[in-house]
Amino acid sequence: MSLTIFVKLLALVAVVAIGYAVGRARWLSPDSKDADPARTLSHAAFYIFVPALLFRTTARLDLHALPWRTLIAFFVPISIAMIGVYAWQRYWNRRDRLPVAAPAVRAMSAGFGNTVQVGIPMAAALFGEAGLAIHITLVSLHALTLLTLMTALVELDLAREQVKASGSGDLWTTLQTTVRNTVVHPVVLPVVAGMIWNFTGWPLPGVADELLQMLGQAVVPLCLVLIGISLAYYGIGGSVRSAVIISAGKLLVIPLLVLVFARWALGLQGIPLAVVVMAAALPVGSNPLIFAQRYGTLQSETSTAILVSTMAFALTAPLWLLVLAWLG
Repeated sequence: MSLTIFVKLLALVAVVAIGYAVGRARWLSPDSKDADPARTLSHAAFYIFVPALLFRTTARLDLHALPWRTLIAFFVPISIAMIGVYAWQRYWNRRDRLPVAAPAVRAMSAGFGNTVQVGIPMAAALFGEAGLAIHITLVSLHALTLLTLMTALVELDLAREQVKASGSGDLWTTLQTTVRNTVVHPVVLPVVAGMIWNFTGWPLPGVADELLQMLGQAVVPLCLVLIGISLAYYGIGGSVRSAVIISAGKLLVIPLLVLVFARWALGLQGIPLAVVVMAAALPVGSNPLIFAQRYGTLQSETSTAILVSTMAFALTAPLWLLVLAWLG
């Protein structure tokens, strides 16, 4: 692992530590022991900053220039893996009696990587301009694809639970509720709006573009601080074991699936193969925590998984680089 990436990891952990210190000191809730600033910050991210980032990214996408084979090599195995984790968790959820949103939250943690804070400097340091260009393309569709997928699944579960609780619904009502809550959602709605804007071919007005860029830039530091504050307020508790399992899946299983699919199913080689495998091998990103906060589910486990996987990435990344070098 290069010094640049290692320094970046240290910086990430340091910002999380600052958030943890702020949370322990209760600086954001000095007058109330019952306040939950972590939830307030996550709402700010979910309703203000993330939508701005998603809309601007989608509106500016050059759809004609996208490397579709590379994108398929990355997103298809990850999406299948996340759906598999979701289905497995839904099966076991009947026994463990976890919240309704738990399967989708765990699936998000298992598949959603830190493609920005860790991924961009990694791609630039390891693969140069050619690799960075491919990685940026993955980043542009990362949240759009995976967040939208998991949002649809969790809203379906919530709608199904609501119908079950009321005892007065049917399949059509469930589908209507799911579609409405999925589209009118702080993640999906800006993506849909951005895509519509993209199809018009109009450039974003200068002031609007500057405003959206400014808001979007707040996502990274806010989410890192949020991880630390969440650890301070919710603690680790009994979430270490599940966080380690999630981290192992994210750092080892997910990149293996991408490698097999990209190399032997699609015939990807060289820099494109290396970029998609290393992007899949990234630690858990911060968006799963915002997702967990949004649905009030497994915040402690998600925060711990982010921290554990980020530290473990320093050990697993060199292993994947050795595998890629061996494959040529």
